[in-house]
Amino acid sequence: MTPTERVQTQELRLVEILYRAMLLNASDVHITAGSKPAVRVDGKITVLTDYPVLTPDMSQRLIYSIMSEKHRKQLEEKGQVDFSFGVKDVGRFRANAYIQRGAVAGAFRRLPSKIMTIEEVGLPNRVLELCHRSMGLILVTGPTGMGKTTTLATLINYINETFPYHIITIEDPIEYLFHHKKSIVNQREIGEDVDSFADALRAALREDPDVILVGEMRDLETIEIALKAAETGHLVFGTLHTNTAISTITRIIDVFPPNQQEQIRIQLSFVLQAVISQRLVPKVGGGRVLAYELLIPNTAIRNLIRENKLQQVYSIMQSGQGESGMQTMNQSLFSLYKSGLITLESAHKYSPDIKELDRMLGVRG
Repeated sequence: MTPTERVQTQELRLVEILYRAMLLNASDVHITAGSKPAVRVDGKITVLTDYPVLTPDMSQRLIYSIMSEKHRKQLEEKGQVDFSFGVKDVGRFRANAYIQRGAVAGAFRRLPSKIMTIEEVGLPNRVLELCHRSMGLILVTGPTGMGKTTTLATLINYINETFPYHIITIEDPIEYLFHHKKSIVNQREIGEDVDSFADALRAALREDPDVILVGEMRDLETIEIALKAAETGHLVFGTLHTNTAISTITRIIDVFPPNQQEQIRIQLSFVLQAVISQRLVPKVGGGRVLAYELLIPNTAIRNLIRENKLQQVYSIMQSGQGESGMQTMNQSLFSLYKSGLITLESAHKYSPDIKELDRMLGVRG
């Protein structure tokens, strides 16, 4: 029976579409009325042509089939809802269901069942050394869909396997599931276990943590408490939707009122341990490969943050590879291109400064 024949007998199931996505190694699945189901493979949307065009009733039935009554009510009241769920023999998914033009639609991000190693992610072992710090703030940044959650899961899993710590994660929603190993890991989900990131983070300081993961540092209050936690003896991991290490520092400072910014610069200069800004770039031959910018503050960079001279940080990152492992995004793209892993077109697309990249490559015009 074809998918079209199944839908005519009301047997088309979302689980079947998710299983198909797994076979295609897709990162995302999209369900929306007026279109056939679609998946994202290697960063590109592909329509599943052997499925029928979905009606509003069909898209709602498919999406409601994996939602709890609570999540359905939230969707109907607020127009959107985030949640996660697992499918046997397929894996876990992060979902966002939403209303568009009066119909229910959904985006489903597939989460690998196995947490990757640092080598599989594509980051250097230097990053794992950051996990040995006893306190401070480590940020993983980049646009949506660029592997930030996977990188954080790898780092938290390494700590879990290595140290006898208490780890608290605050997520919206919970994506990777951690089992207690050398550490105890408690995972709190926004909307299910606690109302907000700020509330959960404030409570975490009273729950005897060694390590805190903040799934997203969205607002002033969350950032303020995260900085306090990093300053008072905790190792804090967080994410921001920023494109470069320097713009990440700027974003954190600019969240605060002008009269507080000098104090925040001083505080950040002491607690910041690293910023990893990353992109997943289409790989020659299929798949995607990680390009990353890595900032690990040294004394000079900490002074520049305090003195609000961030424009000078970039040159230190360019020359800091040998000593600390720092590198810029263009240096990473240059290395990937020279290794034959990505095309020049892809290097240009993901470069924050194409003219600089071309000078590095010796490209004219």
